[in-house]
Amino acid sequence: MSAALRPVAAGRPTEFRFDAADHQAISAFVYDEAGILMPPNKMQLVYGRLAPRVRACGLTNFADYIRRIEQDAAERTQAIDALTTNHTSFFRESHHFDHFMEHAWPALDQRLATRGKVRIWSAACSSGEEPYSLLMAIFGKERGNGQRLARTDLRVLATDLSTEILAAAATGRYTTDTASGVPQSLRSVWMKSAGNQAEVHPLIRERVAFRKLNLLESWPMKGTFDAIFCRNVMIYFDEPTKERLQTRLADCLAPGGFLYIGHSERLSASVAPRFTCVGRTTFRKVAA
Repeated sequence: MSAALRPVAAGRPTEFRFDAADHQAISAFVYDEAGILMPPNKMQLVYGRLAPRVRACGLTNFADYIRRIEQDAAERTQAIDALTTNHTSFFRESHHFDHFMEHAWPALDQRLATRGKVRIWSAACSSGEEPYSLLMAIFGKERGNGQRLARTDLRVLATDLSTEILAAAATGRYTTDTASGVPQSLRSVWMKSAGNQAEVHPLIRERVAFRKLNLLESWPMKGTFDAIFCRNVMIYFDEPTKERLQTRLADCLAPGGFLYIGHSERLSASVAPRFTCVGRTTFRKVAA
């Protein structure tokens, strides 16, 4: 058997045959649908994520599954959901939340106090920890402050490609182990524990609109945002895709608005002049 045709996990039995040609076809599909790169070294990951879908469809090989996703829009969505990486945690890269509260929030809070509106976007929100972390930081350690802000025009848009993960995020329910990432001073106010589950307070959940959105397709949002968190998603894109996405994010930010990106991500050369770096992977849009 040639190296090009060797099944995944050679030397170890697998349920379904999955060779390089199958991986190449799925990689092309994922790139076209979501802009995500799946190079050859991701072959084992792709097999592990999609084998349950092959089984659920009652198929016996990946070649038939590839034909299924070519013809079945619902199964294409299932495949993208399975392949999308959804690793996150509460207050991940906490320096971004610290920066937002110190440098962005005071002026935004003042705007709300004078009946203005504040709009924040959590792009690639995954299972919801990011927007919930931000709102818990904003609402603070006093329930009364949260009740005050709940009467203002503060809204957080949280988007992701995966319908399944968005449905889970909207419930606001997490294991107590996951919830332990929330500082106790905030967790005691804004999360309710029962057994091995913790649920985000309704005042927090009501501020978030979870919506499905493919970052590479058209965006329905018409207004601008005061801050955008788009973290740890661009690492899966090639350079042209990153540049296009960053340009669109910049267009969606209000002048003076803040963009927060992942710790291993950088702004493209053509986009960087539109921002001032104000912290670790933290950028402020230059006023026009």
